[in-house]
Amino acid sequence: MKYVLVTGGVVSGLGKGVTASSIGVLLKACGLRVTCIKIDPYLNTDAGTMSPFEHGEVFVLDDGGEVDLDLGNYERFMDIKLTRDNNITTGKIYQSVIDKERKGDYLGKTVQVVPHITDEIQDWIERVAMIPVDGKEGPVDVCVIELGGTIGDIESMPFIEALGQFSYRVGPGNFCLIHVSLVPVLNVVGEQKTKPTQHSVRGLRGQGLTPNILACRSTVALDDNVKGKLSQFCHVPEQNIITLYDVPNIWHIPLLLRDQKAHEAIFKVLNLQGTTKEPLLKEWTSRAEICDGLHEPVRIAMVGKYTGLSDAYLSILKALLHASVDLRKKLVIDWIPACDLEDATEKENPDAYKAAWKLLKGADGILVPGGFGNRGVQGKILAAKYAREHRIPYLGICLGMQVAVIEFARSVLNLRDANSTEFDPNTKNPCVIFMPEGSKTHMGGTMRLGSRRTYFQIKDCKSAKLYGNRTFIDERHRHRYEVNPDMIARLENAGLSFTGKDETSQRMEIVELPNHPYFIGVQFHPEYKSRPGKPSPLFLGLIAAACGQLDTLIQGSGSQGNLSAKLGNGIAMEKVYQKGTTKPAKVLSDGLYSYCNGVQV
Repeated sequence: MKYVLVTGGVVSGLGKGVTASSIGVLLKACGLRVTCIKIDPYLNTDAGTMSPFEHGEVFVLDDGGEVDLDLGNYERFMDIKLTRDNNITTGKIYQSVIDKERKGDYLGKTVQVVPHITDEIQDWIERVAMIPVDGKEGPVDVCVIELGGTIGDIESMPFIEALGQFSYRVGPGNFCLIHVSLVPVLNVVGEQKTKPTQHSVRGLRGQGLTPNILACRSTVALDDNVKGKLSQFCHVPEQNIITLYDVPNIWHIPLLLRDQKAHEAIFKVLNLQGTTKEPLLKEWTSRAEICDGLHEPVRIAMVGKYTGLSDAYLSILKALLHASVDLRKKLVIDWIPACDLEDATEKENPDAYKAAWKLLKGADGILVPGGFGNRGVQGKILAAKYAREHRIPYLGICLGMQVAVIEFARSVLNLRDANSTEFDPNTKNPCVIFMPEGSKTHMGGTMRLGSRRTYFQIKDCKSAKLYGNRTFIDERHRHRYEVNPDMIARLENAGLSFTGKDETSQRMEIVELPNHPYFIGVQFHPEYKSRPGKPSPLFLGLIAAACGQLDTLIQGSGSQGNLSAKLGNGIAMEKVYQKGTTKPAKVLSDGLYSYCNGVQV
């Protein structure tokens, strides 16, 4: 087993996750089987209880693991399926060690950070690295490990020590360290400054790790004299210094690594020379080129409560991009804070209210994502109402489905106090209720999580057709409230159709308005399984409906493979422009661009 460790220095947010994912893509293209592990040094057991504003979205795996969003990048880039154990946290390590101590596994020894914590980290890495994640039998060839945080962080020190010991444990030729660092360019003099990277490497070496390869983030490619200086002071060969300069979209990153022979540098360190083939990246090359050339826009209004941080909806953004480029459209995201649509905002901040409604009314499609808590819920209900009454394509995910049901009950059934018990525990018409198996005392890991099966109840519905007329589908879930089964008959008699249910037929999974161009709500999260070239069917349907191409998309298609093949070959895009201008907004994560209420965010 070979190991590639990716660390980061100088500042956070340099793109270690995308770099690690791109390294995995490159190694796979050379014929190797690859798995990934993300190490997060925080004390939380997992990411499940963390605010999206604090840490971005919580990515959910098939086994119900609530993990860091970088594991979503790994799955999308490499088309693999990871497990909760592929995300290591300080909380998990300490919990495991304490459990062993309580059982007496340490035979009376004093339990310490070294060797017990560091040994647990090494054992965890070795165990998980052997688990195949690509659906094939047998062990993988290379494990890419990303260490979260920045060199010098106090919480990272046990992991740095463990990884230093681990490099000695696996021996020379089996461990390669790639350090991602920043080479800033001062605008005043236009000079690339190497001192931050020098200090970062010095700190890394002072903790027992020596980088084999430097991946330097910069606005432009590094000058030769800059590479020479870095090589001299960081003790890394010049040919092992890679520039990760700014590119139009992140699909260029694996190509940057290939063009600078990063794979050859890795293979030399890992003694893999002569055992692999040249990287085949034709699809990635085509994807990157087509990404840059799309012009016809499609506007989607994203009505959420975490719109101030795009990473809070990262998987949804990626799923929209996969679908929009499959249909050869340039995605334009209009971020609308849900609370700005509410009547209270009209009084307190009329300008924000007018801007929000202007964006909503100008959208080709509306998406209401999941969320927790009552802030902005009324705004989401108003968005669902507008989409229903004005026949605008609508996709509601998790809470987005629940607010659509609440709005229908209020407007069509005339149940003015219809609500979710999450927001009004005393409502007389609870459309959405707490699930019986949930816990009201513990938040972490107590939701309905992971891959669950949904059975289609009606064959002649849009969602079933989009999924290729299958009998059932498996999608990932993350919720603790559900549509009240006692109200289903009244809702369906009034025209709402619950086209997908779980195996008991008591839990509602998919809801549709049959006579609407596209109005679908789902309790699950289809965005987690969307891939470049294999977009989520429901996102594909939303974009197609927003472009007036839904009938063309689903007419006569017998399989999901035919759906995307009809209108595109699955080339993904990572850049979003405001309609009517070629000027992009402020760069967000992974090269995304967007506007919030017409203002750059």
